[in-house]
Amino acid sequence: FLVSGSRSSKTFKPKKNIPEGSHQYELLKHAEATLGSGNLRQAVMLPEGEDLNEWIAVNTVDFFNQINMLYGTITEFCTEASCPVMSAGPRYEYHWADGTNIKKPIKCSAPKYIDYLMTWVQDQLDDETLFPSKIGVPFPKNFMSVAKTILKRLFRVYAHIYHQHFDSVMRLQEEAHLNTSFKHFIFFVQEFNLIDRRELAPLQELIEKLGSKDR
Repeated sequence: FLVSGSRSSKTFKPKKNIPEGSHQYELLKHAEATLGSGNLRQAVMLPEGEDLNEWIAVNTVDFFNQINMLYGTITEFCTEASCPVMSAGPRYEYHWADGTNIKKPIKCSAPKYIDYLMTWVQDQLDDETLFPSKIGVPFPKNFMSVAKTILKRLFRVYAHIYHQHFDSVMRLQEEAHLNTSFKHFIFFVQEFNLIDRRELAPLQELIEKLGSKDR
Protein backbone atom coordinates (compact mmCIF):
# COMPACT_ATOMS: atom_id res chain seq x y z
CA PHE A 1 0.00 0.00 0.00
CA LEU A 2 2.72 2.43 0.97
CA VAL A 3 4.65 1.76 -2.20
CA SER A 4 1.72 2.42 -4.51
CA GLY A 5 0.77 5.49 -2.50
CA SER A 6 4.19 7.06 -2.76
CA ARG A 7 4.51 6.12 -6.42
CA SER A 8 1.17 7.53 -7.48
CA SER A 9 1.87 10.82 -5.74
CA LYS A 10 5.21 10.92 -7.57
CA THR A 11 3.53 10.42 -10.94
CA PHE A 12 0.93 13.04 -10.15
CA LYS A 13 2.88 16.16 -11.02
CA PRO A 14 2.16 19.54 -9.47
CA LYS A 15 -0.10 21.63 -11.64
CA LYS A 16 1.76 24.03 -13.87
CA ASN A 17 0.32 27.49 -13.31
CA ILE A 18 0.30 30.25 -15.87
CA PRO A 19 1.03 33.51 -14.00
CA GLU A 20 -2.06 35.67 -13.42
CA GLY A 21 -2.06 39.01 -15.16
CA SER A 22 0.20 37.70 -17.94
CA HIS A 23 -0.83 37.68 -21.57
CA GLN A 24 -0.76 33.89 -21.55
CA TYR A 25 -3.21 33.94 -18.62
CA GLU A 26 -5.58 36.11 -20.69
CA LEU A 27 -5.24 33.62 -23.57
CA LEU A 28 -6.03 30.74 -21.21
CA LYS A 29 -9.13 32.60 -20.00
CA HIS A 30 -10.15 33.15 -23.63
CA ALA A 31 -9.69 29.42 -24.29
CA GLU A 32 -11.80 28.52 -21.25
CA ALA A 33 -14.55 30.92 -22.26
CA THR A 34 -14.78 29.57 -25.82
CA LEU A 35 -14.67 26.00 -24.48
CA GLY A 36 -17.68 26.87 -22.36
CA SER A 37 -19.64 27.65 -25.53
CA GLY A 38 -19.50 23.93 -26.32
CA ASN A 39 -18.11 24.40 -29.81
CA LEU A 40 -14.73 22.69 -29.58
CA ARG A 41 -13.78 23.20 -33.22
CA GLN A 42 -14.14 26.95 -32.72
CA ALA A 43 -12.47 26.88 -29.30
CA VAL A 44 -9.18 25.55 -30.70
CA MET A 45 -8.82 28.14 -33.47
CA LEU A 46 -6.08 30.74 -33.15
CA PRO A 47 -7.69 33.92 -31.78
CA GLU A 48 -7.41 36.84 -34.16
CA GLY A 49 -4.14 38.76 -33.91
CA GLU A 50 -2.52 36.24 -31.55
CA ASP A 51 0.87 34.58 -31.86
CA LEU A 52 0.64 30.93 -32.92
CA ASN A 53 3.55 29.83 -30.69
CA GLU A 54 2.00 31.48 -27.67
CA TRP A 55 -1.39 29.87 -28.35
CA ILE A 56 0.22 26.45 -28.71
CA ALA A 57 2.27 27.01 -25.54
CA VAL A 58 -0.77 27.95 -23.43
CA ASN A 59 -2.80 25.00 -24.67
CA THR A 60 0.11 22.56 -24.23
CA VAL A 61 0.39 23.57 -20.56
CA ASP A 62 -3.38 23.17 -20.21
CA PHE A 63 -3.36 19.67 -21.75
CA PHE A 64 -0.46 18.66 -19.50
CA ASN A 65 -2.54 19.71 -16.48
CA GLN A 66 -5.66 17.93 -17.75
CA ILE A 67 -3.87 14.65 -18.53
CA ASN A 68 -1.99 14.84 -15.26
CA MET A 69 -5.32 15.10 -13.43
CA LEU A 70 -7.03 12.36 -15.47
CA TYR A 71 -4.16 9.93 -15.00
CA GLY A 72 -4.04 10.88 -11.32
CA THR A 73 -7.55 9.45 -10.87
CA ILE A 74 -6.53 5.98 -12.09
CA THR A 75 -2.94 5.57 -10.78
CA GLU A 76 -4.05 2.93 -8.27
CA PHE A 77 -5.21 0.72 -11.19
CA CYS A 78 -2.10 1.35 -13.30
CA THR A 79 0.62 -0.63 -11.52
CA GLU A 80 3.78 -2.57 -12.30
CA ALA A 81 1.67 -5.74 -12.01
CA SER A 82 -1.37 -4.67 -14.04
CA CYS A 83 0.60 -2.81 -16.75
CA PRO A 84 4.10 -4.34 -17.02
CA VAL A 85 4.56 -2.69 -20.44
CA MET A 86 3.45 0.72 -21.66
CA SER A 87 0.89 -0.15 -24.30
CA ALA A 88 -2.23 1.03 -26.09
CA GLY A 89 -3.91 -2.27 -26.87
CA PRO A 90 -2.12 -5.41 -28.13
CA ARG A 91 -0.68 -3.79 -31.25
CA TYR A 92 1.03 -0.72 -29.78
CA GLU A 93 3.84 -0.72 -27.26
CA TYR A 94 5.91 2.32 -26.27
CA HIS A 95 9.54 2.31 -25.12
CA TRP A 96 10.97 5.35 -23.35
CA ALA A 97 13.89 7.54 -24.42
CA ASP A 98 14.37 11.26 -23.87
CA GLY A 99 17.56 11.68 -25.88
CA THR A 100 19.56 13.03 -22.93
CA ASN A 101 19.32 10.87 -19.78
CA ILE A 102 18.03 7.80 -21.61
CA LYS A 103 19.33 7.74 -25.15
CA LYS A 104 18.43 4.19 -26.15
CA PRO A 105 14.69 3.34 -25.87
CA ILE A 106 13.98 1.17 -22.83
CA LYS A 107 11.05 -1.13 -22.21
CA CYS A 108 9.33 -0.28 -18.94
CA SER A 109 6.01 -0.59 -17.12
CA ALA A 110 3.24 1.90 -17.88
CA PRO A 111 3.48 3.71 -14.51
CA LYS A 112 7.25 4.05 -14.91
CA TYR A 113 6.90 5.22 -18.53
CA ILE A 114 4.25 7.78 -17.63
CA ASP A 115 6.36 9.01 -14.72
CA TYR A 116 9.32 9.49 -17.09
CA LEU A 117 7.05 11.15 -19.65
CA MET A 118 5.32 13.58 -17.28
CA THR A 119 8.63 14.50 -15.59
CA TRP A 120 10.18 15.15 -19.00
CA VAL A 121 7.22 17.28 -20.14
CA GLN A 122 7.30 19.26 -16.92
CA ASP A 123 11.02 19.96 -17.40
CA GLN A 124 10.30 21.33 -20.90
CA LEU A 125 7.41 23.50 -19.66
CA ASP A 126 9.55 24.88 -16.82
CA ASP A 127 12.37 25.82 -19.19
CA GLU A 128 12.01 29.57 -19.74
CA THR A 129 14.14 29.40 -22.89
CA LEU A 130 11.60 26.98 -24.44
CA PHE A 131 8.36 28.22 -22.87
CA PRO A 132 8.95 31.88 -22.04
CA SER A 133 6.32 33.24 -19.64
CA LYS A 134 7.37 36.89 -19.91
CA ILE A 135 5.89 39.17 -22.55
CA GLY A 136 8.29 40.07 -25.34
CA VAL A 137 10.62 37.11 -24.79
CA PRO A 138 10.71 35.34 -28.15
CA PHE A 139 10.04 31.63 -28.57
CA PRO A 140 13.08 29.64 -29.73
CA LYS A 141 13.37 28.39 -33.31
CA ASN A 142 12.89 24.78 -32.19
CA PHE A 143 9.75 25.56 -30.17
CA MET A 144 7.33 23.97 -32.62
CA SER A 145 9.26 20.70 -32.83
CA VAL A 146 9.46 20.50 -29.00
CA ALA A 147 5.72 21.23 -28.68
CA LYS A 148 4.95 18.51 -31.25
CA THR A 149 7.05 15.98 -29.32
CA ILE A 150 5.31 16.91 -26.04
CA LEU A 151 1.85 16.53 -27.58
CA LYS A 152 2.78 13.26 -29.31
CA ARG A 153 3.88 11.85 -25.96
CA LEU A 154 0.88 13.19 -24.04
CA PHE A 155 -1.35 11.44 -26.60
CA ARG A 156 0.18 8.13 -25.47
CA VAL A 157 -1.20 8.65 -21.96
CA TYR A 158 -4.72 9.10 -23.38
CA ALA A 159 -4.18 5.99 -25.56
CA HIS A 160 -3.07 3.94 -22.56
CA ILE A 161 -6.01 5.10 -20.42
CA TYR A 162 -8.55 4.31 -23.16
CA HIS A 163 -7.13 0.90 -24.01
CA GLN A 164 -6.15 -0.40 -20.59
CA HIS A 165 -8.21 1.48 -18.00
CA PHE A 166 -11.49 2.55 -19.57
CA ASP A 167 -13.45 0.19 -17.30
CA SER A 168 -11.94 1.95 -14.26
CA VAL A 169 -12.78 5.34 -15.80
CA MET A 170 -16.40 4.14 -16.23
CA ARG A 171 -16.58 2.93 -12.63
CA LEU A 172 -15.34 6.31 -11.46
CA GLN A 173 -17.92 7.96 -13.76
CA GLU A 174 -15.12 10.00 -15.35
CA GLU A 175 -15.80 8.99 -18.97
CA ALA A 176 -17.55 12.23 -19.97
CA HIS A 177 -14.63 14.21 -18.56
CA LEU A 178 -12.09 11.99 -20.33
CA ASN A 179 -13.98 12.12 -23.66
CA THR A 180 -14.33 15.92 -23.58
CA SER A 181 -10.67 16.40 -22.68
CA PHE A 182 -9.54 14.01 -25.43
CA LYS A 183 -11.86 15.55 -28.02
CA HIS A 184 -10.49 19.01 -27.20
CA PHE A 185 -6.93 17.67 -27.48
CA ILE A 186 -7.58 15.97 -30.83
CA PHE A 187 -9.34 18.97 -32.38
CA PHE A 188 -6.42 21.13 -31.26
CA VAL A 189 -3.68 18.93 -32.72
CA GLN A 190 -5.69 18.49 -35.94
CA GLU A 191 -6.27 22.24 -36.29
CA PHE A 192 -2.50 22.91 -36.32
CA ASN A 193 -1.34 19.55 -37.70
CA LEU A 194 0.78 18.82 -34.61
CA ILE A 195 0.75 15.01 -34.46
CA ASP A 196 1.50 12.68 -37.34
CA ARG A 197 -1.53 10.59 -38.32
CA ARG A 198 0.43 7.35 -37.79
CA GLU A 199 0.97 8.28 -34.15
CA LEU A 200 -2.80 8.60 -33.68
CA ALA A 201 -3.48 5.08 -35.01
CA PRO A 202 -4.17 3.45 -31.59
CA LEU A 203 -7.28 5.64 -31.18
CA GLN A 204 -8.17 6.22 -34.84
CA GLU A 205 -11.70 4.78 -34.57
CA LEU A 206 -12.50 6.91 -31.54
CA ILE A 207 -11.05 10.00 -33.24
CA GLU A 208 -13.26 9.43 -36.29
CA LYS A 209 -16.30 8.93 -34.06
CA LEU A 210 -15.63 12.13 -32.11
CA GLY A 211 -15.07 14.06 -35.35
CA SER A 212 -18.20 12.80 -37.11
CA LYS A 213 -20.40 13.81 -34.19
CA ASP A 214 -19.15 17.33 -34.53
CA ARG A 215 -19.69 17.96 -38.24
